[in-house]
Amino acid sequence: MYSNLHNAYLIPTKFELKYIHQNQHQQQQKLTAMLISVCVITYKREKGLKLLLKGLNKLTFTKIERPDIEVIVVDNDNAGIAKKVCAEIEPEFQWTLKTDVEPQRGITYARNKSISLTSENSDFIVIVDDDEIPEKNWLEELLVAQQEHGAAIVTGPAVPIFEDNHAPEWILNCGYFEAPRYQDGEEKEVAFTNNVMIKADILRELNPVFDHRFALSGGSDSYLFLNLTKAGHKIVWADNAVVYDDIPASRTKLKWILFRSYRMWSNYSAFEMELYPSIATQFIRLLKGFALIFIGIFRLIPSLVMGKAFIAKSLISISQGMGTLGGLVGVFYQDYKHEVYTE
Repeated sequence: MYSNLHNAYLIPTKFELKYIHQNQHQQQQKLTAMLISVCVITYKREKGLKLLLKGLNKLTFTKIERPDIEVIVVDNDNAGIAKKVCAEIEPEFQWTLKTDVEPQRGITYARNKSISLTSENSDFIVIVDDDEIPEKNWLEELLVAQQEHGAAIVTGPAVPIFEDNHAPEWILNCGYFEAPRYQDGEEKEVAFTNNVMIKADILRELNPVFDHRFALSGGSDSYLFLNLTKAGHKIVWADNAVVYDDIPASRTKLKWILFRSYRMWSNYSAFEMELYPSIATQFIRLLKGFALIFIGIFRLIPSLVMGKAFIAKSLISISQGMGTLGGLVGVFYQDYKHEVYTE
């Protein structure tokens, strides 16, 4: 009898075993640092990639525990520029650095390749362009916002900086490159791959993550995040998670701005038509397109005496309106067929 009682006290029940296993798992999690995968794709941007990697190497963490970070660079060009840049920086790089090549031309192929190279135990996947320079606290602010708001996706501002710190006055005054700012925690419908963090488990469920229909037209990031929002995943804004967007002189041309405006608005129009295919939604989009064209034309005549910034605003409005209508009928501009690209 006493022997049985003694054994009963020594042998844990199945409920006790479950508690012990849970406690051991929790202790193991505490010992294991969070792993963040930072994905970068690049194409003929040696200078930009160097500045980005140097910025990532300066990341600091004062509000939360320092995570483990792996930086994955995928080159969409066989010339080997990214491999050369990474080899130069790696000896003094404080994070794990991986690099590979995606020979299939197109922004979606390169992005999907970069995500496929992330570690299986990664907690979050961060995507940033090769022409961005992060603040030291950038990644920490993304993580803090995620913890505070329980969001699946966190995004922040991309503040423009112009080549040689100079831009024509009309560029500064037309407002096209002005970075939008919002309150911390404000929910957004869409995010972009110039500054975004996503729970890794969400992207692992998608194949492909970025739709190859938009390999050369761009807009695959908008399409992805609009779909994730529709699926119920919350996107929040982190206003202190700042990256600086390096704007080359080639992008301070009115022609480039007008083509880019057309492309972005035609893509959004097409995405909305696919995701919300009601006649009412498309009719509203049709009205918006005509309204933008009308407003642009209406403003164009007085803008002729008000300067180039006002002319640019009017033409941008017309281009956005034409893009909106173009997206409804399937007329798109393949932005990345013509230039070094980022979305």
